[in-house]
Amino acid sequence: MARTSGPETRDRLIRAAEEIFAAQGVDGAQLRDVVARAGQANPSAVQYHFGSRAGLLDAVMAGRQARTESVLAPLLAVAADEPRALVEALVTAEASELRTDRGRCCLRISAQLSHESGVRARTPHPTLAGTDYWRLIERIADRLAADGLPEPLLLERLDLALTVVGAAMADRARQYLAGTEPLTDEALFLADLVETTTALLRAAQPERAHHRKDHS
Repeated sequence: MARTSGPETRDRLIRAAEEIFAAQGVDGAQLRDVVARAGQANPSAVQYHFGSRAGLLDAVMAGRQARTESVLAPLLAVAADEPRALVEALVTAEASELRTDRGRCCLRISAQLSHESGVRARTPHPTLAGTDYWRLIERIADRLAADGLPEPLLLERLDLALTVVGAAMADRARQYLAGTEPLTDEALFLADLVETTTALLRAAQPERAHHRKDHS
C-alpha cells in the first residue's frame, strides 16, 4: 500500500467518518469501521489524528460548517431583518449540502446534534461561536423578542424551528442517498419548509405564556 501524508490520511478518515456516522448514527458508529473504510491499517488512527471520537466528529462538522457558511454569508448580508427572510437564507444555505453525497451524509449527522447548538442558553457551541449561522440565530431571536415573545418561549421555539429544518433536510438527504423518489420536487420542498418554519416562529403566543409552571 502506498504511503500517504498526514493531511491526506486525516481527509480519508473524515470522509469515511461522514459515511459511517450517517449510516450507523453518531453514538452507534464503530471507529474500527471508520478506520477500515479509510483504508488504514493502524486501529488507533482516529486517536492519533483527532485525539478521540469527539475530535473526529468536530472535524466532520467543521468541514460541513465551512461549506454552508460560504453560501450563508452573502445571503445573510442582504437578508431583511425579519424571520421569513432569515429562515429563507438558512434553508437555502442548508440545501446546498443536498448537492453531493458528502453533504447529504453531513446533513444526516448534524440533525442528530441539533440540540447541542447552545440556542436554549444563548451560548453557542464552540464550533458555532462567531459564525454567520450564529449571527442568523441571534437576529431571529432579537426579532422575536421585539415582537414581544417572552425569552423562555422564544428560545424553546427557536430551538424547535432549527430542529425542524435539520430533520427535514436530513430526511430529504436520506431519500436522495437511498434513491427514493420524494413526494415533492426540491423547489416546493424548500419553499414549504421556509413557510412552515416561519409560521412556527411567528405563531400566536399562548394566553398563559407569561406564567412559568412550578415543577417544585
